[in-house]
Amino acid sequence: MGEVSRGARALVVCPDIRGRHHDLDAEARLEEACGLALAIGIVVAEGFVLPVRDVKPGTLFGSGQVDSILTKCELEQAELVVIDGALSPIQQRNLEDKLKRKVIDRTGLILEIFGERAATAEGRLQVELAHLDYQQSRLVRSWTHLERQRGGFGFLGGPGETQIEADRRMIRQRMSRLRKELESVRRTRALHRDRRGRAPWPVIALVGYTNAGKSTLFNKLTGSDVMAEDLLFATLDPTMRAISLPGVEKAILSDTVGFISDLPTQLVAAFRATLEEVTGADLILHVRDIANPSSAAQKTQVLEVLADLGVTENESGEGAIPIMEVWNKVDLLPPDDAAELRAVAEGDPMVQAISAVTGEGVDDLLTRLGEVLTAGARVHELVIPASAGRRIAWLHAHGEVLSEVDAGNGPQGPLRRLTVRLNPKEFGQFETL
Repeated sequence: MGEVSRGARALVVCPDIRGRHHDLDAEARLEEACGLALAIGIVVAEGFVLPVRDVKPGTLFGSGQVDSILTKCELEQAELVVIDGALSPIQQRNLEDKLKRKVIDRTGLILEIFGERAATAEGRLQVELAHLDYQQSRLVRSWTHLERQRGGFGFLGGPGETQIEADRRMIRQRMSRLRKELESVRRTRALHRDRRGRAPWPVIALVGYTNAGKSTLFNKLTGSDVMAEDLLFATLDPTMRAISLPGVEKAILSDTVGFISDLPTQLVAAFRATLEEVTGADLILHVRDIANPSSAAQKTQVLEVLADLGVTENESGEGAIPIMEVWNKVDLLPPDDAAELRAVAEGDPMVQAISAVTGEGVDDLLTRLGEVLTAGARVHELVIPASAGRRIAWLHAHGEVLSEVDAGNGPQGPLRRLTVRLNPKEFGQFETL
């Protein structure tokens, strides 16, 4: 079999296995699989759902179904077959033998996208570790990516399938080194989070299903130019920028990797450090593509990942990070549906309907963010030596100073009495000054 490059024609097959539950229905899963293929530059010649009554250990599909796939490949001149599901190494090898074409499963496809999109050193480390974990039992592939600095990982193109002699010991050694490097990155990231925790500025984390519009909203709020395209996984690496909000001098906005259903287990583990940014947030903004028919199922997927990270509410509601929902892409809805959604959102302070593209609702979102972040603020009356200029300036910069008057003299000289509104985090930081 020859190499397959970007622009290759592919057949996308979504197996609908009897008795196997999915949050998304088969047609929605097929659409998502086609979107994944398009995101890596593959031309989708045809996509279809294939019911599977009994899983065949050797090929997943029955022999008649394999013949049907082969016929469609020849009709559509497809040189690649994408299976939207997990294939065992034996199934993948057997299908390639029978179809005489490259076969990639969902995990391999997502890894290929992540390999191309990861921009930071940490992202590349995570992708390579996940790829090696996936490939341990698939020594039919090329290992030349071990010497690469970045880019895809050898499914689509690359030097081919000629280096099978690379053994598992080399892979294990490489994985061990990668894990040590990643652990060092995690420690550094944790230190940065601790430093931000001591800083006076609240952190807002954008989360959401991939292609929900997080990066478009991020750019709208910050004036940045983070990659934002109508593609699955357009951005992978967390990005942070400062924004100002009503009643909040400065907040840090963090854009995270998009979530997706059935994320490969290798990537769930490998990208934990990236998603850990969410655990240090003061507020989570859950961006939803409200125009997507699968929006409710996508919300479930996102909340499950957040639960895995331990950031959702416990039974008492304590220690949880508040989550505000942003219903994005209202401009794509029929006018009556959009009006109904806006009415629902207006009745819930933790929901805001917007269009990140047109800017509708964005100013109201900023106002609500300011209200949520200052909701726990209390009024404190503080008497401070007039000579403590740094502490007084800090209160003016980070709190809402309601009044400031002379308060006579103390042992250290003149005193000032300030009435200031501060939230608990700000007050705690002030006490450490």
